[in-house]
Amino acid sequence: MRSTPVHAGLGLAVLLATAACSGADQTATTSAKGPIAVEATDTACKVERTEAAAGTIQFTVRNTGSKVNEFYVYGEGDQIMGEVENITPGLTRAFHVDVSTPGTYQTACKPGMKGKGIRAAFTVTGTAASQAPDAAMAAAVTEYQSFVSAQSDELLARTTEFVDLVKAGKVAEAKRAFPVARGPWERIEPVAESFGDLDPMIDGRADVVEEGMEFTGFHRLEKDLWVDGLQPDSAAIADKLLVDVKEIVAKAKAVKLNPLQLANGSKALLDEVATGKITGEEDRYSHTDLYDFDENVKGSKAAIDALRPVLKARDAALLTDIDARFAALDAELDTHRTDGGFVLYTALSKDQVRSLTVALDALSEPISQVAGVVASS
Repeated sequence: MRSTPVHAGLGLAVLLATAACSGADQTATTSAKGPIAVEATDTACKVERTEAAAGTIQFTVRNTGSKVNEFYVYGEGDQIMGEVENITPGLTRAFHVDVSTPGTYQTACKPGMKGKGIRAAFTVTGTAASQAPDAAMAAAVTEYQSFVSAQSDELLARTTEFVDLVKAGKVAEAKRAFPVARGPWERIEPVAESFGDLDPMIDGRADVVEEGMEFTGFHRLEKDLWVDGLQPDSAAIADKLLVDVKEIVAKAKAVKLNPLQLANGSKALLDEVATGKITGEEDRYSHTDLYDFDENVKGSKAAIDALRPVLKARDAALLTDIDARFAALDAELDTHRTDGGFVLYTALSKDQVRSLTVALDALSEPISQVAGVVASS
């Protein structure tokens, strides 16, 4: 989850840019081919070119600032078309996005990972060359969309149960249901978070208040259950959560995905773990972060499983490496399981957090190569 009003999307890959925020630096307007370099600092977002032809676009984002940064591409209504997160100072991240529809988009750097970002307009011209879809790619998308649909149904069912418990004042039962209800959301988080302000309304942390939004959703109820006690408006907050989840479920089940979105989404889920779950910031009141950690990893693996035939045919060695590192991370997580789920984040020692981080980083590196394999023809 992200703490700011506009947040992520299924590694949905399509980076564009928007003009309007101070600090944006557009150095050229040519639509020349080739990777587009982006220099992200603490105060500027320098996009090498502000035009590209429709099709697959590669961005190479370098963080030369002092804060962790993120880079987004937004479409109409602030829908996240593509993103790359957890760009630490000195790091360069490359990723591909599939942009088939011409028009004006926006790119945004988010130093400190907050706010609407430093934006600039980005134009996509022409029409992507039409070609018969690769059968394996088409099958991967169909499989993953079925996964998203099933998880969306599960999200609605579990959220309904959680909301009913909150409204009935059954605090102990609601506490047990809280991490379980969030599981499907965490598995499909990049898709669920791609629809403008619905994400912060459902999954925003208290930080959203700094951005002029009301603190609602799962984490507001988490605070009520673990810290403040149920409030006079807790039932209304619960009702709003269910309404918002119903809307996100409808959108997630209807969204049309492409293979690059699967690849980028798998990496985005691991970035979610790195920027929120591994730090204990996500579930700061209940400390149930390891539940979310595990679900993000399951979601990442589901995207890779859908792409498995493609990866096996194009880079079997990479797939073997990814499988081994998923197994290693799962084994590390298993050491913190209990009969009822996971230990609280606060029970972890610094060495245990470090071991989880090492296993996560080891998986993130080969996962970051998947989009390049998918984009290759």
